[in-house]
Amino acid sequence: MHRLIGRIQPYAWGGNNFIPDLFHLETDRNIPAAEYWLGAHPGGITEVEIEPNKWVSLGDAIKASNTYWLGEKIAEQFGRLPFLLKVLDVKDMLSIQVHPNKQSAEIGFKHENKLGIPLDAPHRNYKDENHKPEVMIALSEFWLLHGFAEDIEDRLSRYTFLHPFKPLYEKAGIEVLYSHLMQFSQNEVDQIFSPLAKTIVPAYHKGELSKYSPDFWAARAMVNLCNNGHYDRGIFSIYLFNILRLDIGDGIFQGAGMPHAYLEGQNIELMSNSDNVLRAGLTPKFIDIPELLKNTLFNITVPKIIKAQQIEEQAFECPVPDFNIRYLHLLQGKSTSVNSDRPTIMLLTKGRAVIRGDKQEAVDSAAAYFIPPGKHCTVQADTDLDVVLASVD
Repeated sequence: MHRLIGRIQPYAWGGNNFIPDLFHLETDRNIPAAEYWLGAHPGGITEVEIEPNKWVSLGDAIKASNTYWLGEKIAEQFGRLPFLLKVLDVKDMLSIQVHPNKQSAEIGFKHENKLGIPLDAPHRNYKDENHKPEVMIALSEFWLLHGFAEDIEDRLSRYTFLHPFKPLYEKAGIEVLYSHLMQFSQNEVDQIFSPLAKTIVPAYHKGELSKYSPDFWAARAMVNLCNNGHYDRGIFSIYLFNILRLDIGDGIFQGAGMPHAYLEGQNIELMSNSDNVLRAGLTPKFIDIPELLKNTLFNITVPKIIKAQQIEEQAFECPVPDFNIRYLHLLQGKSTSVNSDRPTIMLLTKGRAVIRGDKQEAVDSAAAYFIPPGKHCTVQADTDLDVVLASVD
């Protein structure tokens, strides 16, 4: 087993304390710590201890000896570590977004390379040529938008500002409706949302709105993201998408094309090794409405929340070959053996433990390790312990 040190991403929507406290990091608490990356994506370098006190980037280690780190089968199938593990602290809502499928990512990546757009350019959509399906597990009460709501027709009747668009939905369906709304001019967006803001923003400040109501999140977006009388077109999505609350330990999978947005809370996120995000609003980052619409699945979504179970080991279904994830819950004094023929990242998220492999370490959460194929370790819980195991399906 090899100790890992991840990379904090200081995105503006992140909190300041959760991730530094979890990983016992000395950081400037005035800088947001939105995400903690564990993987081999070049956008967030993870360091691995290849021998005592000798650290290199995980990506470089894999390039130097990919069969050791990945195993022959995964090295041949993927040629790299196919997943990326993250911890997120969502203080402010994230962008309305969609992730492309593999084919679209390859086409978009090559096209933007041909145009000479630098990989770190703020107006670039495709940072790599990979798809980005993802699964998340809540570390706190967690709120998100997830797909088009089953009661979308009722919402078009319930909310006055949406009444004019109900005939369009009835005639042409979700895709035409959503495309129409998202391509309004800024002046048209302002005219629609200005009267709404006069009603819901005061109610938000008075604490009169439920988080299950689109009005709550729309008002929060108006307060935090809308300036000088201009409103964000991403607010339309809040009224058309499912609003979900996940409790601690609950999970949900989001595949390519699923429109979504994280709203509030902390979670663990496991995805394909990619940073491709197409955005449609609620963000100061680059927005590309036509590209997002081209990659969106315009289907009614009945959410499939994976409920937390009070069992020693819980698997979360991930219908892709790139990754799988298991969550271990060990009571104080219990132990378990971790071994696999696939590359595995082990992350302790709660409690204290003794880890025994080719060496022995006493650790306090959060701590991360890379376990190469064919290697194993034993985890002994000194306190009640939560452990995430991210691997390849």
